[in-house]
This record gives sequence, structure tokens and C-alpha cells, in this order.
Amino acid sequence: MTEPVRIAVVGAGLMGHGIAQVFAAAGHDVIVHDQDAEVLAGVRRRVEANLRELGADPAPAERLSPQADLATAVTRADWVFEAAPERLELKQRLFAAMDAAAPAGAVLATNTSVLRVGEIAQRAQRRGRIVGTHWWNPPHLIPLVEVVQAQDTEAETVRRTIALLESVGKVPVHVRRDVAGFVGNRLQHALWREAFDLVDAGVCDAQTVDTVVKQGFGRRLGVLGPIENADLIGLDLTLAIHEYVLPRLNPPSPPARGLRERVAAGRLGMKTEGGYRDWTADAADAVRTRVVRALAGESRDARTREAR
Repeated sequence: MTEPVRIAVVGAGLMGHGIAQVFAAAGHDVIVHDQDAEVLAGVRRRVEANLRELGADPAPAERLSPQADLATAVTRADWVFEAAPERLELKQRLFAAMDAAAPAGAVLATNTSVLRVGEIAQRAQRRGRIVGTHWWNPPHLIPLVEVVQAQDTEAETVRRTIALLESVGKVPVHVRRDVAGFVGNRLQHALWREAFDLVDAGVCDAQTVDTVVKQGFGRRLGVLGPIENADLIGLDLTLAIHEYVLPRLNPPSPPARGLRERVAAGRLGMKTEGGYRDWTADAADAVRTRVVRALAGESRDARTREAR
């Protein structure tokens, strides 16, 4: 474990209590603030329940210190993680107040899932220390955290944030442009948009959409990302599919410029040892083996459940 640091979490609800749990379980003392006295009073109980559900020692919940006053909660913090509701004006007020109260060297992070970090930081004076850390629900179980660099965020802030998150077992990724929805939610909600449109158009019902995702390509997603998959099947095939399908979606769109450029340059994916990513023959074989083993394991587990 790294040297303990002073963590403050602002917001003790759905996301905040889970974020606090991660740091407490890693050995850090955590001050938790929430304007709702009832929510704040129950934060230890929620963390204890989470830990017991996982079969873990509930003792880390004792490292949480509820604090009703915002300025007091952040005044000695090395790190502040904000997990308030997704209202821009509320977050702007919080960051202005936290910027004024927290030590000059503290990093201030927002757990927004879609709002631009630069907009949240507008009322703060020291914007270089403000960064996005988009955790996924439930934050104590999902490894990914998107570390979002706004226009004014200093590179050192990003580096320190990634290092801290790695030290508590998370998988941080650096989002280099502060766009609405970042990476994960832009991907997720593009899927949702198409799912809703299929139902509205009468192509299928809602249950069919969910079954297609869960029993189809969703089974691969945990071990094979979309760009890995395109490189695996070949970018020339991917381009041919996109030329037919994308103009027929709602709204229609052309294939990606970068996809066309790679195909024109002969970078067709794993079969040419280069597509969106560079591939050796061994690396490509490792991906195929990983997918087969993961899907075969899922099939065995499904048969076991059916046999019970």
C-alpha cells in the first residue's frame, strides 16, 4: 500500500459512499460530507453492508468520518472527490467553495459522468488542480475510472491522479479532451440510442434488444473491445459493413475517416500486423485464445446453472 493520504469525499450517496469505501479499504482515512444529514449518518452502515456482502472485513468502514460542514471536510485534504448530483450549477458552487477551502496542493476531482470538467471548474480560481474522475457504478466493484483532462488541468494533476487510482487497485485511463460524456458514456449511450430506435421502429421488442446484447456480442465485450474486434475481423471487412449499414441508420452517417485511411494504406488489422493498433502474430493469437477461453468458460457456467 502507498503512504496513506487524507481523502475527502463530497457526496455520500450512490457513488460517493462507494468511492469512500475504495479508499478506506486501501487504508486511507476518509472524511465524507453530504448536505443531507440522514444520508451522511448512514454512510458507515452502507459501506459495512457492502463489505459484508463481499465476504470482507467490515472494519474499513471505521476509517470514514462523517462531516456536515463542507469547508471543514476539505480543509486538510490531500484529495477531494466530488460525487454530488449531476447539476452543473450545484457542482460549480461546490468547486468554487472547495477551491477556496482546500489546501493549495490538494487535487479536486469531479465524478461527473457527462458534464464537461471545464464547465464545472469555471467559478474556481485554481483550475489547474481540477480534474475529472468518472467512476462507474458500483464504484467499489468496477475497475475503470476515466481521468478527464480539461483545458486548464495541469499535466501533473493528471499524473498524480492516475498514480493514486492505480495504488488502490483501479484501472484509470487518460481522457485527453474534455468532451461531454467522455469515452465510456459516449459509447454506452450510442448503443442505447440505437436500442431505443429499434424498438420505436417496430424492428423488435425491448426484451429482444436486451437478449441480443447479453447473449450475443455482449459476451465478448469483457475480453474483446470494439477496436480490437475490428482489427481481428479485418478493417477491410469492417469498412464494407459500414459502407452498407451506416447510411441506413437513423441518423445516417459515413464510415469513419480513419477507417478509410487505414484500409487505403493497407493497414487491415491483425492479418497485416497493423490496423488501429500494431500486432505481432503472437499478440493476435493471444487475443483469439483469450476470447475462446472466456466464451467457453461462460458456456460451461451456463450449462452448470441449467443443470442445478
